[in-house]
Amino acid sequence: MAFDIDIGFATLAGRKASNEDFCAAMLPEPGQEGMGSIVAIADGVSTGGMGKEAAQTSVTSLVRDYYGTPETWDTTVALDRIIAAQNAWLAGINRRRYPVLGLTTLTALVLRGQSYTLAHVGDSRCYLLRAGEITQLTHDHVVNHPDFKHQLLRALGAEDHLVVDYMQGDLHVGDVFVLLSDGVHGQLRERQLAVLAGLPNAQEASQQLVEAALAGGSTDNVSAMVVRVLGLLEATLQDVNRMAQALPIPPRLKVGDVIDGLCVTAPVADNGINLLYQVRAMAPAPGNVSSPPPGGALARSAGKLYALKTLSPARANDQDERAMLAHEAWLARHMRSLRAADNLVNIHDDPPGGQARSAFYLLYDWHAGQTWQQMLDLKRKFSPQQAVNGAMQALKALGRLHRQGVIHRDIKPSNLHQGDDGVLRVLDLGVALTGREPESMRQLHAGTPNYVNPEQWGYNRRRQSGGGNGGSGPDDAHELPDAQSDLFALGVTLYQMLTGKLPYGEVLPYQVGRYYRDPTPPSRHNPEIPIWLDHVVLKAVARDKRNRFETAEEFLLALERGASRPLTAAHPTPLLQRDPTALWKVALALSALFNLLLIYWLLFLPK
Repeated sequence: MAFDIDIGFATLAGRKASNEDFCAAMLPEPGQEGMGSIVAIADGVSTGGMGKEAAQTSVTSLVRDYYGTPETWDTTVALDRIIAAQNAWLAGINRRRYPVLGLTTLTALVLRGQSYTLAHVGDSRCYLLRAGEITQLTHDHVVNHPDFKHQLLRALGAEDHLVVDYMQGDLHVGDVFVLLSDGVHGQLRERQLAVLAGLPNAQEASQQLVEAALAGGSTDNVSAMVVRVLGLLEATLQDVNRMAQALPIPPRLKVGDVIDGLCVTAPVADNGINLLYQVRAMAPAPGNVSSPPPGGALARSAGKLYALKTLSPARANDQDERAMLAHEAWLARHMRSLRAADNLVNIHDDPPGGQARSAFYLLYDWHAGQTWQQMLDLKRKFSPQQAVNGAMQALKALGRLHRQGVIHRDIKPSNLHQGDDGVLRVLDLGVALTGREPESMRQLHAGTPNYVNPEQWGYNRRRQSGGGNGGSGPDDAHELPDAQSDLFALGVTLYQMLTGKLPYGEVLPYQVGRYYRDPTPPSRHNPEIPIWLDHVVLKAVARDKRNRFETAEEFLLALERGASRPLTAAHPTPLLQRDPTALWKVALALSALFNLLLIYWLLFLPK
């Protein structure tokens, strides 16, 4: 759904013969709701006679072209690109004519997610009415002298290089934004603006503003736009990232420390980048809650356990790490309304009990149970049926993620949690790929080495394209992860659950994975494993990407069919494919043997 907003506008020529003001608003088309809504107002400069055209083209191109920019762009970037292009076009026309014909002011407002973005040039204005208090958000670019207050210092089309003022802030339900041309704000005081903008109907408020300006003696064109925020959308990635950069990182916490009404009960994990704590919600002191939740939610939250994830204080100034954690928070919130949420841990937007957030952290539900890694560490033995049932649950979860375009990138036993409620949950979306992640995160060689597929280590199959080297030696052409990367990692996990071993051996930190042999069939390590399961697991962890499962659904179907429709056994990888230098090694060995025989013949045999 789009924003729940009420928009009204009114524009009149007033005492002038022609109206050179122009305003417009546009709501997103279906499928573009994440782009938000945009409104803009412009006041054409009458000198030269083409101010009306400059205002119309500037506003029209901005509100239309905004929805043609990529959704992954920050709002300020999208606005800046469009405004710069329009300014370059106007400036190019004005360079060829004298006097200058087409100049205009411009004030544009984008409401997106749970924040607003304002772009401004000239002396049109934007005000924010919040909780009865009105605030001017823009600054007039005019000469600071009473006799020249209408002379612009900045305008679209005046110069090749234009400096645009930008402002961003949080949205609240009930906010009222008022965009005005100077013919209105030059006649009305802020107290009068607040009263008229506060009218319950936006269209009526706009009409009252222009009529009050004319009644007050305005001799200019009069235009007003009123935007009333009635409801908000889910926070966008930009919203979360802005919060991540603005809030401090909490210090390292100890058992008993309290943050935002959450008491630390136990440290859980520390990987040098992120810290994870188990915390318990405390009953807030009377009168210490800014906005109490409805009903008995406050009492129900007290005593509940949560998982709190944040950055290590040593990484507090690392903007990339903050952006990565913000991306994880956005992704977890984005998945809440989808079926994939059934196998993910629910994230909370705010601390329980209505506490205000004082630092940047992620707050997840806490679920009793164990990860698969904890089960392995306890030397728990998994029967083939238990391992297969767990893998099937994991494949259903991965399939739901992949259908949403999400690549987890770090599937392993410690990120698969079997809850006491019987639900398998996929943990840690910290390095997941969505297409919206920071560039530094996309290029990161993420994942746990033991579970990373050969392509990410640079083991390429050049013979596919007819290249010279047909083997799988490592090179610099690393492939980016895809859905098959997650399936390979799950295949390694299943192999480990069945055998207690890794198919390609352990990869120590700072080592490169080694894939010079085919894995040993799991049944060689565990005779209880049926042959059909051997074939499925070996296909899942095959060295060659083309021999593996392509989708989670294909992998799941093979496990569901089991012995009723078993897969055919994979052929062993030929020696020359496993080691492209094998032929040269054999030739070198034969050459050395021949030379040794020749030396022996020359030295010891009779002449």
